[in-house]
Amino acid sequence: MVIDKFLQARVENLKGEFGKAFGDKDEIRVFNAPGRVNIIGEHTDYNGGYVLPVAINLSLLAAAKKRNDRKVYLESLNFDKRVVASLDKLKYEEEKDWGNYPLSVAWVLEKEGVELCGADIMFEGNIPVASGLSSSAAIEVLAMKCFLELSDQVIEKERIPILCRKAENEFIGVKSGIMDQYIITFGKKNNALFLNCKTLEHELVPFYNIKDIVIVVGNTKVKRSLAKSVYNERAAECNEGLKILKGFIKRENIENLSDIRKEEFEKIKNHLPPIIAKRCEHVIFENERVKQAVDSLTKGDMDRLGRLMIQSHNSLKELYEVSCKELDIMVGAFLESDGVYGARMTGAGFGGCAVALIKREAQEGIIKKASKEYEEKTGTKGEFYITSISDGIRKL
Repeated sequence: MVIDKFLQARVENLKGEFGKAFGDKDEIRVFNAPGRVNIIGEHTDYNGGYVLPVAINLSLLAAAKKRNDRKVYLESLNFDKRVVASLDKLKYEEEKDWGNYPLSVAWVLEKEGVELCGADIMFEGNIPVASGLSSSAAIEVLAMKCFLELSDQVIEKERIPILCRKAENEFIGVKSGIMDQYIITFGKKNNALFLNCKTLEHELVPFYNIKDIVIVVGNTKVKRSLAKSVYNERAAECNEGLKILKGFIKRENIENLSDIRKEEFEKIKNHLPPIIAKRCEHVIFENERVKQAVDSLTKGDMDRLGRLMIQSHNSLKELYEVSCKELDIMVGAFLESDGVYGARMTGAGFGGCAVALIKREAQEGIIKKASKEYEEKTGTKGEFYITSISDGIRKL
């Protein structure tokens, strides 16, 4: 497999550090999992709706080696703490910090009857942590790949994101959707993934004009945590809204908010408490925006796609209320420049990153201008990444 020089250098460094930490670097297996940017479709995944993410070249690496016992030793070049656990006594422990994510997938695999061996695993990544680029889902999918390969176990590819989501929901305690794990598993270079999060039907949507555009990510440097927080609160609000709406809509097969049509919602939204109505309106209209975005991408209509991204951000800000001052400034800083089709927050919100769809020829000037404006208005120097659309999880 051909990999670029930068990734190769990361791999060689990781192997060297693995040898120092564990005393042996023979028979090491190395895997790569991408981060992700969601073009549009935010907070629709756990509401059974549509999403349109891409895998990006910011990634996590894992070097892994089989052990002959049931012990798991985890290290990361991004964190100081070594995590040690037994496969026979897996449970969430706050002091294990980042290590709970890889341990969560070992836990779910064992619960599913997949017998695992012990492992030494070292991680390294250039996905900014807690930035909305899905480092948590990347480490889940990456760890699952490690455990399965080291244990000579095979499961259907479609089960990987399902089980990773179960691990995050039940072991970590975050009521997340399945989008992140799905794009990290099924991503393909130069393609977006149009995913129905209810049925898990999906199709690749090519960026036919990828040579003319670039996806730029602006990191606000505002960290946010999802676990047992506002993320779960929004999921509960959506469930409350769904319960009320189902009492007024007399048709079958309404299982999620995304099953409700715009025209149905408009007729009965006044029966909802104001806050719940705002949450439901975002989800239902965002779901429609995703379908329009796929049509735009298929036709190469970047202007329309950009407008949909802007509408999405405004809805997340005003209706779902998951943006923040810094995200709004970052999005606004992008939109000040000619050559920007659209921009929006990406990820769960309350910090993290914004994504902008930009004309390739104008990228340097746009980033320079946005960086200056963001720092002037916030006092914080943001980070900007020019990303490329990459493949999903793979063995190197």
